[in-house]
Amino acid sequence: MINIFYETNFKLESAPKYIHWINRVIETESFEVGDINYIFCDDEYLLNVNQQYLYHDTYTDIITFDYRNGDIISADIFISIERVRENADSFKGSFKMELLRVMSHGLLHIMDYNDKNEEDIKMMRTKEEEKIKLFHVEQM
Repeated sequence: MINIFYETNFKLESAPKYIHWINRVIETESFEVGDINYIFCDDEYLLNVNQQYLYHDTYTDIITFDYRNGDIISADIFISIERVRENADSFKGSFKMELLRVMSHGLLHIMDYNDKNEEDIKMMRTKEEEKIKLFHVEQM
């Protein structure tokens, strides 16, 4: 089951469409949906999570707590809407595209994709683009 929580004023438009998309992202990688919580928050909220649980004193756009059990994907995925907006501006992209990228990025990490070296980063970006396109196909 996929749940969406808000710790900020931001609200997803058409949350059921995003939930359907998340299910498809997971299915296309041959995994099953477990309990997945997306928590949308602001920078300070996510900084607090980063400090309290990961002992990092830095801002970030996403923190994923992976509870995967075999092929069943379960997680708490925290996303800073402020970071997503700033990244979209920095990369000269749209907020929606950056949000989809970050949402898929967290899932892809749980599904064993990494971004530690150049080759991994290239594969991660390819997979992110593939999953973003899936959202747009699903909506047509």
